[in-house]
Amino acid sequence: MNDAAGVAQGVRREFDTMLRHQAERILGDLDVVKREEFEAVKEMARLAREENEALKARIAALEARLERKPAETKFAAGSGEGTTGQG
Repeated sequence: MNDAAGVAQGVRREFDTMLRHQAERILGDLDVVKREEFEAVKEMARLAREENEALKARIAALEARLERKPAETKFAAGSGEGTTGQG
């Protein structure tokens, strides 16, 4: 009975090895990224989202400033300050 158990274990190991090699080949053909690469890109995306949110808040603040002072902005632009007008 020991010989049969040994043969069964050998067949099992051979099957596991073949299955592992086949899985590695399939994954290689699928061009799957490594975990480290995925985590790096995930971190880059998180930072980009944070920067995007900060920029959106900055734009909103600038737009709010423009809406509060439209008359002052038009007056300053049309006043001709900084130009001599003579010449």
